[in-house]
Amino acid sequence: MKLDWSARGRARIYAITVLGTVTCIGFSFAFDSYSLAGGTWQWGSAPLNNLIIPLLLAPPLFYFLLSKMRQLSIAHHELMTIASTDSLTSLLNRRAFTEMVEGYLKLVDEAVAPKHGALLVIDVDHFKAVNDRFGHDMGDEALKLVANTISATVRGTDLVGRFGGEEFCVFIPGQPADRIPVIAERIRSAVNNAAFIAGGQSHPLSVSVGGVIFDNRAPFSELYRGADEELYNAKRNGRNRVELCTYDRGAEMQQTLH
Repeated sequence: MKLDWSARGRARIYAITVLGTVTCIGFSFAFDSYSLAGGTWQWGSAPLNNLIIPLLLAPPLFYFLLSKMRQLSIAHHELMTIASTDSLTSLLNRRAFTEMVEGYLKLVDEAVAPKHGALLVIDVDHFKAVNDRFGHDMGDEALKLVANTISATVRGTDLVGRFGGEEFCVFIPGQPADRIPVIAERIRSAVNNAAFIAGGQSHPLSVSVGGVIFDNRAPFSELYRGADEELYNAKRNGRNRVELCTYDRGAEMQQTLH
């Protein structure tokens, strides 16, 4: 079993407790054995106490303090997770997704990361009809199904977020332009083939996908605007389809796929 040495793991507590106790024992012997008057080292009158007292006091003290620090670290981690995660789907929320994508694009701007990838905006088709027909609880289940399907379709290094309502975003870094249409279509097809069970029967779901492919420096706001426009085109052209364009800095978006 792999030991967890992070601030939230117990391995660090045990290790520091042992090291701290040994240090206290060493300090006790040093303090008791040194004579300030003569400037010499010699055993004290009861050297065994230098071992027993630290062994009795140090381990519980270190363990208590370190356990409290671990609890604070766990609480902080949970708060950060709550602050960055959509409560329904467990995906990144809009703010966290935006900040992470902007962080990646900053690396691109500094020429540290690959300068190509795509941003997809995905919207569940006719979602209001799902809520009206089956109720909001089943609508939530449909959103969870879509979220899980999207996450299972993309790579672990891709970012998936829920932007609110029935809208999702996927950021795909480091993929060449000719791979993006395949990935976007795979997402659309996977959702369309997912089994949404309501009222004891399977009902099809579909999504419209709009996206922007970039191969140079691109601010998030422009990528999102372009992807959102392509999503609108997908809705206007019949839904349950993919519309993509390429991003050209300083020029208009160029449509590449219907």
